[in-house]
Formats: sequence, C-alpha cells, structure tokens
Amino acid sequence: MEQPRAENYDIISFDCYGTLVDWETSIVQTTQEILLSNDAHMNDNVVLEYFADFEPTEQTNGGSYRQILRRVLQRYGTRLGFVPTEDQLQMFEECVANSSPFDDTIASLHSLHSTFQLAIISNTDRELFAITQSNLQTTFDYVITAEDVGVYKPNVKVFEYAFERFGNKSRVLHVAQSIFHDIEPANQLDLDAVWIDRTEGRLGATKETSFTPKLQFSSLKEFCETFLV
Repeated sequence: MEQPRAENYDIISFDCYGTLVDWETSIVQTTQEILLSNDAHMNDNVVLEYFADFEPTEQTNGGSYRQILRRVLQRYGTRLGFVPTEDQLQMFEECVANSSPFDDTIASLHSLHSTFQLAIISNTDRELFAITQSNLQTTFDYVITAEDVGVYKPNVKVFEYAFERFGNKSRVLHVAQSIFHDIEPANQLDLDAVWIDRTEGRLGATKETSFTPKLQFSSLKEFCETFLV
C-alpha cells in the first residue's frame, strides 16, 4: 500500500482502545491493584500477555463486553488462586473504558475532523464507550460497537456492518494499533488500513499474529503529519 493520500478518503475510522487511549496502562494498574489486595503477584508484561490470551477467548464465548471483562478477571483469579470480589469485578469492568487518551490523540482527532468524518469501530459496549468518549473531547460521526453487531473483531462482520452504515468502503481509511483485531481483518476485506505501533513492536495486550502491516506509523501525530500535507 502506498502512503495514503487525504484526497482519496471521506471517512477515517479508528479502533479506540490501544489506538486512541492507553488501555495497557489502565489494564496493568487495575489488575495489579486487584492482585495485590489478594496477595497475588504477576509481572506487568505477563499481566498483558494473559489479557491478550483471555480477552479474545472470552469474546468468542460471547456476551457483553462488561461480561467479558468480568470473566477475564475471573480467569486471572483461577490462574493465581483467588476469587475476585463483586467490587473488584465492577472495577475491572470499567478499567478499559476509563483509559486516558494518548498525548497526541485529542489534537490529532481535531485536526482530522476539520476535513473528514470520523468513526469508531470498537470491541466494546455503547455504555462503556460513552465513558471513554467523554475524555476524547470529540463527537464522532459514526460509532460502531460489538454490541451493535453481536460479534467481536477480528470477525469481519464488524467491519461489514460498518460499511453498511458508511454506505461504502472505498473512501474509508482505518487506523488501528491491533494487528490481530483490526489490521489483518481489514486486509481480508481490502479495506485501506494503517497500523499505529503504540507498543514499539511489543505484543502488549493484543494477540500475536504473523500478518505484516503494509503501512505503519509510530503515533497518531506522525500519521497526521504525513497524511495532512
């Protein structure tokens, strides 16, 4: 894929968690607080490694994203020998939604929104995304969640549902951090997509895949500086 040219697109769609907001920091901090209170111990990188394994497994099992996060925390408990309390389950349910935007997110969204329609395509529920959106200081033209579709990325049905909402996919550019959830399925559908390497090559909270992105940037700031010329 050649460098994307702004005149070729009308809509810029984003994955949210890991792309626009720093979900890894929130996942680690919340999980470690819960582990500590249960006298359980795990390295930060292993916390993310387990999350990358637990989350897509539970998404395959179905349910709302709140239910999925509850079951993910219960998996940590099973692995480390504790039973999460109801308060801890509720805390973990909202830890991803409460993730803070990356330093370049809000300015980048505002710069892009002056020219393009902006969309969210996210593995979350609308109620949880509303919590996140309040910190993004941006009104999105489209919000597509797994709750709307009934399945989770990387299932291509999520993107196909988005295309129906958009009207077409030929003038859509998708921007995301997760190769597993976003970049690889976008490629399967011939959707133009760029990878934002927020983790500097680490797997982080997303599952490993052998797919190699065709185009990548180290940040949204770098993407905007290249794209908006």
